[in-house]
Amino acid sequence: MTGAFPEIRWYLLIATAVLCPAVLHAAETAERPKLDVPFVPTNQQTVDAMLRVANVGPNDFVIDLGSGDGRILITAAKQRGARGFGVDIDPQRVSEAVENAKAAGVSDRVRFFRRNLFETKIAEATVVTLYLLPRVNVELRPRLLAELKPGTRVVSHDFDMGDWQADLRVSVRGAGSEVYFWVIPARVAGRWQVKGEAPRGRQSFEVEFKQKYQELEATVRGFERPAVVRDARIDGDRLLFTVVDDADFAHRVRYEGTVSGNAISGLLRGDGSAPRGEHKWRATRAAP
Repeated sequence: MTGAFPEIRWYLLIATAVLCPAVLHAAETAERPKLDVPFVPTNQQTVDAMLRVANVGPNDFVIDLGSGDGRILITAAKQRGARGFGVDIDPQRVSEAVENAKAAGVSDRVRFFRRNLFETKIAEATVVTLYLLPRVNVELRPRLLAELKPGTRVVSHDFDMGDWQADLRVSVRGAGSEVYFWVIPARVAGRWQVKGEAPRGRQSFEVEFKQKYQELEATVRGFERPAVVRDARIDGDRLLFTVVDDADFAHRVRYEGTVSGNAISGLLRGDGSAPRGEHKWRATRAAP
């Protein structure tokens, strides 16, 4: 039996040598993050187009979800004076972005974090930039609409948001890419009580909006004469609609206002056969 021990030790050494690479590979795999989106850098021509379409400027705070090597945010800071931060789940990409920001001299304006983009707080953004995948965009969509302020701009390289139609879509010449652009709309669905001076005297009526993203349908009640609503739309926090006399389609009154929570205030103007003039109006959200 004693003579068998060296042979046993020999087999153990062989087994250890075989198992070690597998163990090391398993450890590396455990440390490697699971990526929702593979890293594919956005070419500079498309980066410039994204920032131009979103009209990024010195007063903007840009959040780049899936920031990769940081080039979108770094360009926004260096060329347009913006501030912000980017997040990526891959530590290698985050390290690259930090070094690239230092090399570009914008480390005081932008930061990069290793963070899951689905867990990143985004409410302070005025611009959100994306180069993800369609399914990831759609998964993010409810958070973008719920957490971002009305008027916040969202710009995506190549991929849309499902049935949320883009406000603008641009083909980047020479780059073979598309840029999609949205403005976060205020939430105006429901009934509103409207008061204000009008071409036919002071009026009070109710308008009800049905909303799908930035698209609106509206009806009105409370006028002496039947009326319909045309051209209702919401652009960020800016609301526009036209009330048309159902018996005299030339009599139109255009309402334009700014939405702030449960209130809207703005100006109305007579158009067509309606008396000209500009008057103030205000609306408050009715109780459900």
